[in-house]
Amino acid sequence: MSTGKFCTFEGIDGCGKSTQLARVAERLRGAGTPCLVTREPGGTAVSEKIRELLISPDNKGMCSEAELLLYLAARAQHVREVIKPAVDRGETVLCDRFERATFAYQGGGRGLDVDAIRGINGFATGGMEPDMTFIIDIPVEVSMERLKRIGKGTDRVESAGASFFERVRNAYVCAAEADPYRVKLLDGTMGIDELTDEIMGVIACAGG
Repeated sequence: MSTGKFCTFEGIDGCGKSTQLARVAERLRGAGTPCLVTREPGGTAVSEKIRELLISPDNKGMCSEAELLLYLAARAQHVREVIKPAVDRGETVLCDRFERATFAYQGGGRGLDVDAIRGINGFATGGMEPDMTFIIDIPVEVSMERLKRIGKGTDRVESAGASFFERVRNAYVCAAEADPYRVKLLDGTMGIDELTDEIMGVIACAGG
């Protein structure tokens, strides 16, 4: 790529987004595209400390508003310290979750006001948005089964319950329907190789 790109991978827990992000990064690097792989919340020393607060089961009493502000504080640091500098250098940034997660989890899942989230998120990001978002969609029962199989599902967010994740999944689907050009909804139950091929095809069509 002649200019930096910013792509994000989204979906409910256990959807396989992290696996697909790693595979896409490997393919892009193999084709000579410099890639930076990062995640949210996290990606910087400050943001990783905030991540610990957010996922710890010890913090089950955290209110939804505090949760939202912590996620966005981590994002503000992440954008300015890691994401924007990399894009400005001409790199392709692949991020495990970004703003769509906030609208899905805190908006759809927690029921916080979406317009309020939009305003605070815009302040946190300085207006930076992904060029492309891939939402890996799976049924909630598949998510629960996968998390159980790999011994996950016990952190503060993962243990929120099936009805919470149904709302999160619905918010993701609605996001793809509202912006089909930049937000691609993909079937996370298809084969791993097939899914990677589909993502790479979208990137190629977008000029990546």
